[in-house]
Amino acid sequence: MATREHFSSRLGFILISAGCAIGLGNVWRFPFITGQYGGALFVLIYLFFMIAFGVPLLSMELAIGRASRRTLARSFEELQPQGTHWHWHKFWMIAGNYVLVSFYSLITGWMLFYCIKGYMGEFGVNTPADVAGADFNAMLNSPSSMFTSMLAVTAISFGICACGLRKGVERITKPMMLLLFVLLIFLAARSFTLSGWREGLSYYLAPNLEKLTSAGLMEVVTAAMGQAFFSLSIGIGAIQVFGTYMNSSHTLANEGFTITALNTMVALLSGLIIFPACFSYGVEPGAGPGLIFVTLVSVFSNMSNGAFWGGTFFLFMLFAAISTLIAVFENIVAITMELFTTSRRRSVMINFVIIMVIGLPCLFGFNYLSDVHPLGGNSTFLDLEDFIISNNILPLGALCYACFVTFRHGWGFENYLKEANTGEGYKIPKWSKFYYRVIIPVAIVLLLINCYITVFG
Repeated sequence: MATREHFSSRLGFILISAGCAIGLGNVWRFPFITGQYGGALFVLIYLFFMIAFGVPLLSMELAIGRASRRTLARSFEELQPQGTHWHWHKFWMIAGNYVLVSFYSLITGWMLFYCIKGYMGEFGVNTPADVAGADFNAMLNSPSSMFTSMLAVTAISFGICACGLRKGVERITKPMMLLLFVLLIFLAARSFTLSGWREGLSYYLAPNLEKLTSAGLMEVVTAAMGQAFFSLSIGIGAIQVFGTYMNSSHTLANEGFTITALNTMVALLSGLIIFPACFSYGVEPGAGPGLIFVTLVSVFSNMSNGAFWGGTFFLFMLFAAISTLIAVFENIVAITMELFTTSRRRSVMINFVIIMVIGLPCLFGFNYLSDVHPLGGNSTFLDLEDFIISNNILPLGALCYACFVTFRHGWGFENYLKEANTGEGYKIPKWSKFYYRVIIPVAIVLLLINCYITVFG
């Protein structure tokens, strides 16, 4: 086997791994549910679950990657006891990567489209929300516009992966993530100059016991656990691949805490951008794409120098989305290289074609196939693909990792501890075995059941 590439620095590993975890859910979902479910009280519950479940699951993926020096393609074969068949799980977990990018590449294309649209001053002046909504629907009804944007971000991301880990992924993603944090702080500081920043901040983060109790403690806890779990993209090997490239200088719990902290910082600061702006211009904040492409577009159109601020916001969003895209593409490329013993360039070219093809149903779901509702109601192919990955493959993949790491007939908790505790930093204690072996899997199963109740109940 050829010598495996390694990160040139720990900073590169941290920023790229954080880039994989930091995604659009941090921006268009976290702030909304925080304001909805009790502000600072919800944040405390969310932070608890990030530490209680996010950090351990991150360390599991990283441990398997670092110990085996293999991606999902070969890691189970490398670590599983003889006679066991954990490697059979890899196929649906690998498929999860393709399901994820089949719609995420399209959404990332939307960010590019709106970034250009913003800087060109096409948001207009004092644009009402219904007009901004009509513009967004016009883009959805234009397959050529969406295909061009999706093609551009996919080509850029794969082009970066084609250059290799250090010369491509690390060289580009590291400064991009640093710029993302700069833009985030810059935009948050701008929001504090708006007239409604106090009202927005109060709605967002002021402890509100009434909101928490009116929603119901179980609903709030489930929302916090779900957001913590899904925001880290655990369960498809996207984090594991970077474990194969890292050194053993720091413990994996230590690295998990750092990645989790950066992820949480982005989520919290996103709310500091959104809510002061919405309250300053009397716009009701919502969740999902409507918040980003309708509500905030209307807000930016009312601002002085709105073209600059709107374009800069969507540049931040583009960086957040494309960092995840690059990370998952790198995983797909590395898996293909291991499975078929092929070159990086050939793997890039093959997967580029595959992903552009499998992305078409999601793209056409808003126009040519808009009459098709896979989940009933007004659902689209995007909703179906998001349901497959978020409500099925991610939690099942995380459950598989947890069982493989802790069960006697898997890799084993002792082997995991040895790998995870190698290096400087926080050490996972031996007495935590019961928690890792029972509590975490049970929590994942309960979350999985709740996902189905939410969708079909």
